[in-house]
Amino acid sequence: MAEPNPDPNPYPVAVTALPPPDGPALPPPPPRPTAVVPAQARTDEHLLALWLHGRSVATQRGYTADLAAFFAHVQRPLHAVTLADMQGFQDSLKTLATATEARRLSAVKSLLSFGHKTGYLPVNVGAAIRLPKVKGTLAERILGIDDVLHMLALERKPRNKALLRLLYLGGLRISEACGLRGRDLQARDDAGQVTVFGKGGKTRAVLLKASAWQDLAALRPADPDAPVFRSREGGGALDQSQVHRIVKSAAKRAELSDAVSAHWLRHAHVSHALDRGAPVHLVQATVGHASLAITSRYAHARPSDSSSRYLPG
Repeated sequence: MAEPNPDPNPYPVAVTALPPPDGPALPPPPPRPTAVVPAQARTDEHLLALWLHGRSVATQRGYTADLAAFFAHVQRPLHAVTLADMQGFQDSLKTLATATEARRLSAVKSLLSFGHKTGYLPVNVGAAIRLPKVKGTLAERILGIDDVLHMLALERKPRNKALLRLLYLGGLRISEACGLRGRDLQARDDAGQVTVFGKGGKTRAVLLKASAWQDLAALRPADPDAPVFRSREGGGALDQSQVHRIVKSAAKRAELSDAVSAHWLRHAHVSHALDRGAPVHLVQATVGHASLAITSRYAHARPSDSSSRYLPG
């Protein structure tokens, strides 16, 4: 048996240290300064105002209500809120619907994260809180084609009928319909298109079929800056609450669910277009979804096939 090599160096060439450089040694570099984020807010109210800045009126209203519930529960300023406070608030929401619980927790977590990032809060105690899983209910909010057409057919007032048809055939959000002005309508051959200023400050053009365009063209104001959908009280633009009432009345007239809203017509647009073979990327562009994943949810909510249909019994 061969003798083990007593040399601990496994390399055939000896490794030696490099000689010191000529001249005096350089001093070590100074330590890099630690970045300090100056506090951007003075009080909890100031932080909340900064956090809400630039959001839509409806979003601000909803977040403010959710945060009011949180402050009423913890009864202390944000810098004194602990993880135990957050967990206690989460426990207090268990009697609510899971979607409501998730929405309120999400609002609080977002505010705490914003406060930490801007230097107002030393620690983000909301980071340790997990949001509950919410059951998908999209399929419950998609009307059938016959229900939608029946709802539209029973509306006799020209303005309201044009509005309902646009919400469905154009897939517009309620805020987008309320914001339409005369200059946003452009004729194209026997039909036309509307230019929509949508969610997130994004602008898109929606091409309409001839029948929907004719309804809108009849409402087109002479003043390009005037609203397309005008209130009978004062002539200003319809607000969202008025549109909600119009949709609710139309749904009741058609004997549909009391839960039907303007957004249900948008849901119906996406689902029905996909069911009838519209490319998913075209539907996404038409309704202004941020990603294809959002649009694709509708295909999963109303699948055209399943493995169940291939089984005996």
